[in-house]
Amino acid sequence: MPSHRYRPAHERVHVPALLRRWPGRRIERAPLWVPVDLRDGNQALAEPMDPARKQRMFDLFLAMGFKEIEVGYPSASRTDFDFVRRLAEHPEALPADVTVVVFTAARADLIDRTFEAVEGLPNVVVHLYTATAPLWREVVLGKDRAELRALITAAAERMARLGAGRDGLRFQFSPEVFNLTEPDYVLEVCNGLSALWDASPDRPVVHNLPATVEIATPNVYADQIEYLDRHLERRDSVILSVHPHNDRGTGVACAELAVLAGAQRVEGCLFGNGERTGNVDLVTLALNLHTQGVDPMLDLSDIDEIRRTVEHCNRLPVHERHSYVGDLVHTAFSGTHQDAIKKGLARHAKAAAELGLPERETPWSVPYLPIDPADLGRDYEAVIRVNSQSGKGGIAYLLQTGAGLELPRRLQIEFARVVQEATDDSGREVTGEELYGLFRAEYLDPGAERVWRVGEDRAGEDRAEVDGRPGTGAGPVAAVADAVGVEILSFNEHAVGPGSGADAVAYVEARVGGAVVWGAGRDASVLTAGIRAVLSAAERAAARAEPAGAAASQGRLGKQGR
Repeated sequence: MPSHRYRPAHERVHVPALLRRWPGRRIERAPLWVPVDLRDGNQALAEPMDPARKQRMFDLFLAMGFKEIEVGYPSASRTDFDFVRRLAEHPEALPADVTVVVFTAARADLIDRTFEAVEGLPNVVVHLYTATAPLWREVVLGKDRAELRALITAAAERMARLGAGRDGLRFQFSPEVFNLTEPDYVLEVCNGLSALWDASPDRPVVHNLPATVEIATPNVYADQIEYLDRHLERRDSVILSVHPHNDRGTGVACAELAVLAGAQRVEGCLFGNGERTGNVDLVTLALNLHTQGVDPMLDLSDIDEIRRTVEHCNRLPVHERHSYVGDLVHTAFSGTHQDAIKKGLARHAKAAAELGLPERETPWSVPYLPIDPADLGRDYEAVIRVNSQSGKGGIAYLLQTGAGLELPRRLQIEFARVVQEATDDSGREVTGEELYGLFRAEYLDPGAERVWRVGEDRAGEDRAEVDGRPGTGAGPVAAVADAVGVEILSFNEHAVGPGSGADAVAYVEARVGGAVVWGAGRDASVLTAGIRAVLSAAERAAARAEPAGAAASQGRLGKQGR
């Protein structure tokens, strides 16, 4: 490979010598977290969020406890402008301690449009950015250092005039590609803006230093941050912020070392969405603190609901091996790992009893599990699968090769428990045909005999009727879900084999009365398969809720029809 074509980072950016303090420090409190999913993350999506998805993501941020949220680039997108205006026109919906951040380039017309968007917002940061690195100055902007500083100063002066006398308004500047910019030039520009904007402790300026493209090991970024931390003027009036990307796969390390080096604020995305390899993952950073006994100041106690929301809004899956949140991160396939976890959980329970404490409050120390899954709202039986998880991969393989079923990962985990219960007594090997029989009885048969109809009313709205109960929704499947009281959390479908005549199979993960339950449907019609999956989930939830035998005594309503 032609490695000689690339220059190492130390030849491209020189950090003046300093006696490093950051290697001996410890992170003892959480920085200010700022999610940029609605701007930086959104612009990296193949299908940017529509207003409903943006609102759902924003509501998630509020529920998690974020105090500063970047909501968009209102001068670049009508959708972003309208979203910011909706927030401004309904300030009563914003908590008093939450600040909205908006993003703009250093152009007069874009700055004017941005201030038009934020009119009426009680607490807002206007975030100005300009690329400052030599390569960008030369190739993209065609300006030298003095010319670029004049451009930045003119933009900052315009912002100061437009924001004059306005309470609750603060300013932020990002020297884009900071990590490839000469440190003395960054100081020159940032110190000039601190003075121009008259930064003070009660109205601090944010200087945000992005590792826009990762180019070096994390210690180099930390040195750059510490140099700025120790040389910025009006330091008590500056909030030092970082914005690492993940091109080298070390975005989390860059952020953590930057905080050690003096950063007080971290911008990133939930689960690391963003351009190219993504922004730094705020969830991983926060939970890393949690595992060190430091309060991350975010509510991550229902990690699966957070993941579902992010997957819905981004239209991207979170990898099953993703730190903390992936479906497999607490799973032990190896028998030796399973044994160690089982013994560790038993010792933890014993320690809790000896201390007279609930297990959730007892100091955590279990082999292979750096965090208690219960802290994230996860269940030991459903997630860790100490006694049966090794068999899940084989079960999924036999169902796929023998019956053409491609079960979603979380359904694989649930079905493995069903198989274990069915085979515990005999202990013998189960065949692919027997597995499909178990799956059919558990998921495909429930709800198959319910009577349903779907159609549209005169206004074109989708409507459904199930056993005489009406429902409406955005599509026939949603209308059926409404009729039976099911909230669809995830929906997957596929064909069973090649060709236009192949059956379709649909899988629904749903919330019914506060419980999460799976359902599945199979039919030659894709629509019918989806509806049967919803009815299966409803029937299984009802069977769980009723006393043994009660459901069977009610009888069935006859053959399904449309």
